[in-house]
Amino acid sequence: MLKFGLAISLTLAINLLSFAQGVHFRSVGGGCEGCEAVFEHSNEVLASTDTLPLFEETSPKIKISGTVLHKDGITPAEGVLLYVYHTNREGIYPKSGNETGLDKRHGYIRGWIKTDQNGRYEFYTFKPGTYPSRSGPAHIHLTILEPNGKYYWVESYYFSGDPLMTDQEMNPKSPRGGSKGVLNLSQGKNILTGTRDIILGKNISGYE
Repeated sequence: MLKFGLAISLTLAINLLSFAQGVHFRSVGGGCEGCEAVFEHSNEVLASTDTLPLFEETSPKIKISGTVLHKDGITPAEGVLLYVYHTNREGIYPKSGNETGLDKRHGYIRGWIKTDQNGRYEFYTFKPGTYPSRSGPAHIHLTILEPNGKYYWVESYYFSGDPLMTDQEMNPKSPRGGSKGVLNLSQGKNILTGTRDIILGKNISGYE
């Protein structure tokens, strides 16, 4: 019942936001449970760089960056919102106890980044842990919200060398967003770095 009530509240909030901004927000690409969290940021103005909670006190630290491109795969896409979230080092989505939205499920290690005029984005966080059940590899979830109102999930960020990765995760046939999301992290000064570019609408059903 609580889950149903939360879904109704989020739908109402999205409809009100759509009306206020004059943009028709709609989910594309099939099922997208929890993608409405892309709207839960509190900042009126988002930057192309964000630092997620617990970054300062947790290792190994990572910086992920890249460029978001329009469907032609060439033109940089400005003003695209990326919503990311992941577990702590124990593989748990930690809660603070005063959650009111999808942070009840996603936890508080999450952030929202908006691409700059060159389509660039970056965020600082730490390498998440695997679920205690070890039912899947460590990953960072990613949802895209375009300025035209379309929003959808794309392949998570994974980490090269993770023994829990399956062939489907390492070599997806038609990766959403045009990239499989497996990061080859390089060692920098006190931080690991990885890059990933994203093509809007690539392999997203119902996108047009």
